[in-house]
Amino acid sequence: MPRLARLVTTLAAPLPFSGADAAPHLESRSASRLLVQRGDTGLIVQKVQPLATASTVSFPAPWPRRFGTSAASPAADLVVFAGPHALRAVDQSGSPRWEIRHRCWAGCAGHTDFSEYADDRDHRYANRGSAGFSSDGTTVWAHVHGPLEHDAPDHDRREEWLVIDAADGAVLARTQTGTAAAGSVHVPHPDPGQMGLTIGEGQDGSPLRWGNWDGHALIVHSFGDEDRVLLGVSPSGDCLLTVTHDQDVLAVHRVADGSVVAELTADVLPSHPAFEEEATDDEAQVFFDYEGGFVDESTLVVGTVESDEEFGTGRHWLVDAVHMRLIDQITYPFEVPALPNTLGDGTWYTVSELNQALHIWAL
Repeated sequence: MPRLARLVTTLAAPLPFSGADAAPHLESRSASRLLVQRGDTGLIVQKVQPLATASTVSFPAPWPRRFGTSAASPAADLVVFAGPHALRAVDQSGSPRWEIRHRCWAGCAGHTDFSEYADDRDHRYANRGSAGFSSDGTTVWAHVHGPLEHDAPDHDRREEWLVIDAADGAVLARTQTGTAAAGSVHVPHPDPGQMGLTIGEGQDGSPLRWGNWDGHALIVHSFGDEDRVLLGVSPSGDCLLTVTHDQDVLAVHRVADGSVVAELTADVLPSHPAFEEEATDDEAQVFFDYEGGFVDESTLVVGTVESDEEFGTGRHWLVDAVHMRLIDQITYPFEVPALPNTLGDGTWYTVSELNQALHIWAL
């Protein structure tokens, strides 16, 4: 029998609806939650309490949203913008705290100001890296295109993973990722010395890197045979959830060594109820989304929204994370077309159709 979700609360998006603005998202932190939304001219961060919103901060962006990615610190006092040519940290006053320049993701010789490449198609549609804060906010992990500005002329020009002091921008450690990214996403771990990096290479694959920084040395492991997208980390930090690049297998791994604890294949899921018998097998194939995660230590919420869209509203599923067993489909009191995003405390959220609100759910 389908499991009914209960609406816990609804949070209004910080920015009014605009095609230039990204969908808002929630980031779970130990002391509070952050409601974050990237607009075309800046990043809005709100510290969200269980049923109230306060402490809204706006960070002006050095370049428009389509030219890069961004990450907010757990204390909401610093934002790092990852652009085509540089990482730039901006504080609450709007002033740059530090900047690290690197080789351009678009392959150009270099620019010092956004106005120089604002109308350039290669920059607008260039590959990109990303940045993420450690759980305690003391370090920034960044995926960039090397070399850095002050490297020797013969420095190898490949993609690198940096560990950076969030206070002053000093590069504490760096290593090559051995990838050719179209884009990347950082997934933090409760331990500030660990970080996940999932890298998309388009049709070529999705390498996963897991970093351990002990304050002296950076050790990086590759999980999943270059074919796993990292979806999330369990609340305890002991396990992580991945989906294969072709989206047909979910797996729970041990963080300690990356080994697979259990898997769930998409072929156990029923076809969409609106599926027509005359449709081809490919059209009817159900596959997992690139979103989802741990709703608590032993339970997952995942979606098949992308594969369902041809037939109607996408579906969400409750999964036993210990044995990777399908529990049931989740139903809602009103139509929810969006992907599920888990928060690790027994709740998850979805974004409204026009990105105007976040709905937080529990069973």
